[in-house]
Amino acid sequence: MLPEMTQLEMLFGGLGIGNDTHVVIVPGGYGAGEMGVATRVFWTFKVAGLDTVSILNGGMEHYLDFKTPPLEKDPAIPRPTKFKSEFQPRYLATQADIKMSIAKKGALIDLRPSDQFLGVNKTDKVKRHGTLPGAVNVPGTWLTQDDGGVFCNAETLKKLFAAANAPTSGEIITFCNTGHWSSLGWFVQQEILGNKDVRMYDGSLADWAAKDDNPVERKINLD
Repeated sequence: MLPEMTQLEMLFGGLGIGNDTHVVIVPGGYGAGEMGVATRVFWTFKVAGLDTVSILNGGMEHYLDFKTPPLEKDPAIPRPTKFKSEFQPRYLATQADIKMSIAKKGALIDLRPSDQFLGVNKTDKVKRHGTLPGAVNVPGTWLTQDDGGVFCNAETLKKLFAAANAPTSGEIITFCNTGHWSSLGWFVQQEILGNKDVRMYDGSLADWAAKDDNPVERKINLD
């Protein structure tokens, strides 16, 4: 889950990132899951109050497709600086927010693979099979071209969310197992589709299902 702001200040400052730095996150670009790592880092910067942050669409794999891409051969040595966080709660959903959303039948989007959404399988990070009550499923692999490192465009994304009966506007909370797939869903909603009312539950089902009295809905019961 999200570290304390003081930890992030030390980490970012130690990497030479100040409040005026424009950070470009460079993933490998080998698949949607890896792009979900990049979007989780992007989300963390945003929560800490840094707005000037971008992701290299397609990652290094796509970048190297250019004939003569400029490359730095020697490692960059960061010069430590000071980063002062400004916590942005509008990007973060908590357990309390999830309970409120369930009670009012709000929009919850599960970005995990469909077998986990249905409750057929689960990861060892999650205590119980199933999903949040009332959630709809948009697998994260849908959100990049051919499950690669290039994000789908806005028109395609709207069609995909519509096919899953998932909204692309209004108050939405994305989740998954531990907050990586869900950050991919949050990113495309926030940055590509322009929905500024989307939040991400960083602890996701690993956090939610650990508490026995938190309800979990299993679409297919195999017990």
